[in-house]
Order: sequence, then structure tokens, then C-alpha cells
Amino acid sequence: MIVKPSQLRPIPSFLLPFAQSTSSIQARGLHHRVKASPIPPPTPFVPDPQTFLTLIGRNLSQHASKIPTWKALFTLTSTQLRELGIEPPRSRRYLLRWREKFRKGQYGIGGDLKHVENGVAALRVAELPIPGRSALEKRKVVVNVPTQNQLGEIPFESLVPLKDLHVQGAHTIVGPHVLPAVGGRAAKIEIKEGLWEDRRGHKIDGGERRQAEVRAKRRGEEKRAR
Repeated sequence: MIVKPSQLRPIPSFLLPFAQSTSSIQARGLHHRVKASPIPPPTPFVPDPQTFLTLIGRNLSQHASKIPTWKALFTLTSTQLRELGIEPPRSRRYLLRWREKFRKGQYGIGGDLKHVENGVAALRVAELPIPGRSALEKRKVVVNVPTQNQLGEIPFESLVPLKDLHVQGAHTIVGPHVLPAVGGRAAKIEIKEGLWEDRRGHKIDGGERRQAEVRAKRRGEEKRAR
């Protein structure tokens, strides 16, 4: 029996998904289930891939030319990084780990500073009112300010105390990687190689994987030497 086109009935809209091929349905379902991780915006302290790789250290800055854009930095997979020549594998794992930390806002020192010029963040000591106390009672805190501004020119409400930095004595700024200025009333943090680097521990007797083997071999040699 020959069916004329006029006799064919259109497929109801609610059946269309089932009329598609299995592969297309699976691909679409996978697309909806797997969402790409968001790309965090750069910060004044970390404006580009070169700076990011410099800060996390372990000589990864030598690969900066292989990761030309901020989007590439946060979307390249481990396989793609390997194809770009980023070796050994532990370097890729380290890069990916720091990438996820940055994505979550877990920066190293200086990562959240707002005023950075030519890789340098200026620090000053400010006296801010203590909430709920007398206007005469103030506390000394460390703040980040534009280098061209004097502290008195900046409204107090816009000054944000910095974490991990504090004032020692009358006006000395202390904290990790802080470089004091002449006179001690100011300081700075500079972008440099390995500023955020997680130092690798020293392997004892070959590390965890080979420790038992190395120690057993040593005991055997000691017994034979007796």
C-alpha cells in the first residue's frame, strides 16, 4: 500500500523527543547535566595568566606563553595542558589545584587587594573607629591605598582592614611577604615568583611510597655488615 504525503499525520510535539535518535538525546542530556565551571574575574593583583603562574611558583611561569588568555587558564583540561607541554604531571595537578582555589576566592597574600600599580600594592596604617565605642577610641589596622593618595584623602568608610597583616608597636606593619618602607610608617607587597607557592615537603627515606622498601633494604645491609 502506498501512502500519500497528504495521509501522513504530523508527530505530536510531546512525542518529538522520543522520535530523535538515542545519541542526540544522550548528548543533549549530557549537555544539561555537565555545566562548565564559572570563570572568575581577574583581580587587580592577578590581572593575567602570566601573573597567576608567577605567583603560584614551581617554575610554571615558563609556560605563560602557552596559556595566552584568562579564559584558557580556567578552561584547559589536564589533557590539553599535557599536549601543550606542561610537565611533569605533578605540575599540572598543582596548577589545577591552584586554579580551583582561585575560582573559589581562596587567594594567596595580596590576592584581594584593590589598589595595585605595576605589581606593587601600597600599605598604610590607619586608625579606625571601634563600632559601639566612643568616637575617641580607635584601633590601628593595615589598609591598602592607591600610591598617589595620602591616607587622609581617603574616606574612612572606604578603608578595609587587611587579613593576615597587623600593626606592631606604634606604626610597624608586619605580615607575610611585607616589605617595609623607609621610616616604617608604610609598607608594600610586590608580585614576585613563588609568592603563593606551596612548598613541597622533604622526602624521608624515599617518601611514603618507597619508605618501607628503603628502610627494609637498609636493615638488611646493616645485618650483613655485622
